[in-house]
Amino acid sequence: MTPPDDTPAPPTGEGGRPPPASLEVGDPPERIDPAPSDQPVTDPPAGDADPGAGPDRVVGGIRRTRRALWIAVGVAVPVFLLVMVLAIGLPDAGTREVRSPLLGKAAPAAESNTIDGEAVRLSDLKGKWVVVNFFATWCVPCRLEHAELIRFHESHQALGDGSVFGVIFSDSAQAVEEFRSDEGGTWPMLVDPKGSIALNFGVSGVPESFLVDPDGIVRSRILGGVRAVDLDRLLAEAKAGG
Repeated sequence: MTPPDDTPAPPTGEGGRPPPASLEVGDPPERIDPAPSDQPVTDPPAGDADPGAGPDRVVGGIRRTRRALWIAVGVAVPVFLLVMVLAIGLPDAGTREVRSPLLGKAAPAAESNTIDGEAVRLSDLKGKWVVVNFFATWCVPCRLEHAELIRFHESHQALGDGSVFGVIFSDSAQAVEEFRSDEGGTWPMLVDPKGSIALNFGVSGVPESFLVDPDGIVRSRILGGVRAVDLDRLLAEAKAGG
């Protein structure tokens, strides 16, 4: 027979479970798990879920993000274009004359068909002052300087001493025809499909122009958009310089 155990039974709490151990002040806290429950664990009702996590709020957030992105693009693109236009040069900024190895030399040959199908050569205009203008319809400064070229061309056609001679740079004849139809311009506009004329003049971008004297000698090279008043000034200086 087993002798009776005099060890006192441990105290019990509600439901027969031992009461939780007390912590003495200064003892390091231990992880305390929640007491087990006799009730089965169930998921909360669907109606109690956080409405903020629903699909409507997610879709709304995506729409707001897209709207903000389009607003940012709408602001950035015009600013970028304005910076590029100012960097290339506007007619209002003044005609900018630069050095060139062609200065004082005979202008390179420029011969091709115009957008009207007529065969034209730069040498046909000997005896007149000629502004050889390289341009494209996709070039914003080229479009802006066009009215200035019309002003110069018309005034010197009336005097009989000058003309504009256009060379298309990396653009189509059809685009130039449509542009001329809308904006005007009666001077010859040559196609340069292989870029050989631009290459001979050392042109790698537009707009760029050259002032050629009546003897066919290059007197000025101009980068960026031109103004009629500045072209007249360059022409007068060239005449005075002999």
